[in-house]
Amino acid sequence: MLRNWYLAGIVFAAFLAANLGNAQALAANEIPDEPAVQQVPPSSAPPQQQTSTPATQPQTAQSQKSQDPPPETSADQLRQEEKQRILGVMATFNMTNNQQALPLTTGQKFQLFFRGATDPWTIGITAFSAGVGQAEDEPHEWKGGVLGYSKRFGAGYADTFDGNLWGNFILTSWWHEDPRYYRKGAGSSGMDRFWWAAGSSLWCKRDNGSWGPNYANVIGNLIGGSIANVYYPPSQRGLAPTLEHSASVTYYGVLGAEIIEFWPDIAGHYERKHREKLDREAAQHDSQQPPSPDRP
Repeated sequence: MLRNWYLAGIVFAAFLAANLGNAQALAANEIPDEPAVQQVPPSSAPPQQQTSTPATQPQTAQSQKSQDPPPETSADQLRQEEKQRILGVMATFNMTNNQQALPLTTGQKFQLFFRGATDPWTIGITAFSAGVGQAEDEPHEWKGGVLGYSKRFGAGYADTFDGNLWGNFILTSWWHEDPRYYRKGAGSSGMDRFWWAAGSSLWCKRDNGSWGPNYANVIGNLIGGSIANVYYPPSQRGLAPTLEHSASVTYYGVLGAEIIEFWPDIAGHYERKHREKLDREAAQHDSQQPPSPDRP
């Protein structure tokens, strides 16, 4: 039942975002004015100064070149991605708005995986899920109390850690797949973006820039579900529970992708509404002020 409410929330967010207006950014190219050329009378211009002028041109070009910022690297992009959060809480390290993002190295894929697996957001969500399992007495063999909650929390965190270890690091490095979600953003219809996010668990970008099946995510979730047979009680072992665990991880991955895709639109919509409200209140307040007496 809880998952059905989550799915309903995804559909509602998608259709809400489909009706939001897409903001268009205008870029202005600034061209510096041509510097004025100072003319020197022939009588006051010594010959040796004329021969030294061309020699200063390479130095000027070299100084301008040294002031240009160095090109952005994949490490620079990853550092920016590791600061991304929704409402300052939900970690979205594995998302990028840059469709031309540079591929990650094996070390950077491990860094991205470990950063997300040890983030307080991941731990907090696991703790909440363990509380839900405790309330529903699932699995019933673990019963209640502190010991039962500890088992549920440990199993839930192991599910997340194992699935991400294989799906976001080991297999992505082996098969040269990009573990990040490439946000489609404004410019497409809401339903196109909805299906884009939903399909991210099955379709991904590769290190060479092409797109193809997301083998790492699918196989990684199956491996994680298979490992879960080691620490779950007998009622949660076997083929059916393994597939259920794998599908659960995939489901939450899709849910996260939908939130990441549409949240900036939803937040921007309500932010504009809030600014418009403040502007109306300010205009109303100014209109109610008595006019100032005319000064002579």
